[in-house]
Amino acid sequence: MAINEKLIKDDLYEAVNGDWIKQATIPDDKPATGGFNDLVDDIDKLLMGDFDQMLSNKVAPQTDMIKEFVKLYQLANDFDRRKQEKIEPLKPYLTKINQLHSFADFQAIAVDWLKDGMPAPIMFDIDADMKNAQVNALFAQAPKLILPDKTYYEELNENAHILIKTFSDMMAELLSKVGYSLEEGDQLIEQALSFDRSLAPFVKSAEESADYSKMYNPKTAAEFNTYSSTLDLGAIVTGLIGTQPEKIIVAEPKYFSSLDQIINDSKFDEFKSWLIVQTVYGMSRYLDENFRVTSGQYSRALSGSKAPMKQKKFAYYLASGTFDQVVGDYYGRKYFGETAKNDVHQMVEKMIGVYQHRLANNTWLSKKTRDKAILKLSKLGIQVGYPDKIDPLYQKLHVNPDESLLTNVLAITRVVRENLFAKWNKPVDRNQWEMSAATVNAYYHPFRNIIVFPAAILQAPFYSLKQSSSENYGGIGSVIAHEISHAFDNNGALFDEYGNLNNWWTAEDSAHFRSLAQKMVTEFDGIEYVGQKVNGKLTVSENIADGGGLSCALEAAKSEGDADMTAFFINWTTIWRMKATRQYMQLLLSIDVHAPAKLRANVQVQNLPEFYETFGIKPGDAMYVAPDKRVNIW
Repeated sequence: MAINEKLIKDDLYEAVNGDWIKQATIPDDKPATGGFNDLVDDIDKLLMGDFDQMLSNKVAPQTDMIKEFVKLYQLANDFDRRKQEKIEPLKPYLTKINQLHSFADFQAIAVDWLKDGMPAPIMFDIDADMKNAQVNALFAQAPKLILPDKTYYEELNENAHILIKTFSDMMAELLSKVGYSLEEGDQLIEQALSFDRSLAPFVKSAEESADYSKMYNPKTAAEFNTYSSTLDLGAIVTGLIGTQPEKIIVAEPKYFSSLDQIINDSKFDEFKSWLIVQTVYGMSRYLDENFRVTSGQYSRALSGSKAPMKQKKFAYYLASGTFDQVVGDYYGRKYFGETAKNDVHQMVEKMIGVYQHRLANNTWLSKKTRDKAILKLSKLGIQVGYPDKIDPLYQKLHVNPDESLLTNVLAITRVVRENLFAKWNKPVDRNQWEMSAATVNAYYHPFRNIIVFPAAILQAPFYSLKQSSSENYGGIGSVIAHEISHAFDNNGALFDEYGNLNNWWTAEDSAHFRSLAQKMVTEFDGIEYVGQKVNGKLTVSENIADGGGLSCALEAAKSEGDADMTAFFINWTTIWRMKATRQYMQLLLSIDVHAPAKLRANVQVQNLPEFYETFGIKPGDAMYVAPDKRVNIW
């Protein structure tokens, strides 16, 4: 690939990816294309080809779990059947809502409703207790808003009004299809939107949600039960987990403290309309093709996608999303394998060794904090490729071909939710994966102190035996070190080696770290991008991880005999290439904890002296940042 070195001095991302961006075409049914997206497309084609062979009985599924997945894939592909079934599968749920005349009536169905994963004014989850991370606790949460973030309601700018109109028009069409008159539909939408607006002042914004530690607001069962004088919260909790727990962790305290304002007898009609609208919206994609296409209008307006997902891809995504670990296991074992798994595991261990060396030689941490950081690093769990075993949950998921797609999806959801609530007060399984091995991504879990690298991301341009070591370090090496860095970002740094929310820093070190984190906030905050501005607070944790990941990978690359800094920085920039619709980029700016891909590539390299040395960047060049403005944390 020919790189214009003069252009690098002005814009590294454009120099490396500009020609590709000019030629790349965003698929009509997607909001973006690029490095990550291309890998996803390739894996989708590969696996759909394999599973289509099973659909046509040319290849036999090798396990009972794959058989159940294929049955759901078959059902999801049967659009003719859904056309014949019309709205029959949805009717029992609309009937159930229409029979509600008070919150007392909703109370009577609330437990079953929540176990079915249906829309509700209070939501519950099970995860590690943030201060006793070996045991699962009950979390209470707020429902999602219709608009992407509460900031949309506060500003109510032209974009928000357009989105509300798009949602309203879509719902008018869907409600008409299920039998409501135009007048009834309009009233339902108006009341549902009114109820939705009543939630907005009390829920967290994306920026507020990005601070994990603020989720931890433990309440006794007695305290939790006082949040509502309309609903018996204690009875709902008992119905879900079988008893009154010693503590319930309230993730959104402002919302629950305001529950009596949100849920009271005067709000019942609005709430009922909200239930109808959310239920029809959420279930329409499982009905016939007209419902599926119509119900995607709002999400397409949000993302800028021009067309609905093709039927075949939709069917595959639905089935593989339900059996994600089963599909991931199939992909990982067939296309990745134990040899590659062991190779990458060793690479991760090497990156941890590099990180440990950097921590041991850190100049701004005291010995006490440094020792604790190294201890945390030594306890870091490593998961590569695919899990050693599939979660037993998937043995409980069964598909009945005699029932409709919607009926099967809801029956499976019920099993999944009941399995989740059964984990309350049980030991945390630290080895459980929360991402399919066929997912092009990676993650760090602060409550478990583990890093996970699915097989799907472990390929070119991130990693390949055909690439030089420097290219691999600029790709997968920086991703590995990025996830390690999350253990020490502004969120991860609050958790100890066991995943407990526990301050292991000296006061002086903590203050210095916060000042460095603020520099990272400032470095990104307010950068103009697609007509909006980057939110430095929203993106700070990912930016800290990017900075730490890049600098750590750079050190590892330099230690190799064939070190090539040009190749390192170019592949780092290549992995971030992305072409997206303006609507999608603006949406991500509002809700995504990651900075825009171009800025991830460009801004982080400006903090490293090796970048300036490699490409001869001097004062006056657009990529030049004065040394005192550069941000280096890890």
